[in-house]
Amino acid sequence: MKKLSAVQRKQQTLIFDIANRLEEQAREEIPGIVQCWFDVQYHQFPGSLLLRFQFDSEDAMRSAEPELKVWQKRLSAALLKKGVVLKDMRRHLVFTTEGPEG
Repeated sequence: MKKLSAVQRKQQTLIFDIANRLEEQAREEIPGIVQCWFDVQYHQFPGSLLLRFQFDSEDAMRSAEPELKVWQKRLSAALLKKGVVLKDMRRHLVFTTEGPEG
């Protein structure tokens, strides 16, 4: 694995911070959340960022689906506060039942 540059380490810290805060909020507000995890290609940040809210079941995910836009807006707003603009917030946060290992 290639070492991250100073800028990429800053981006990583920013993403971890925002993902952890959103995960904490989601655990309080959405039943069935297992964890929040993400993929990113730092050389293509922020366009490559994909945050996932993992649910424990399809039913839990389906019942949370109406709230998806709210969480996409929260991600976009959190990044914007840090000076990062997402062109299409819908592409950067999804609900899933799959974990990072699968």
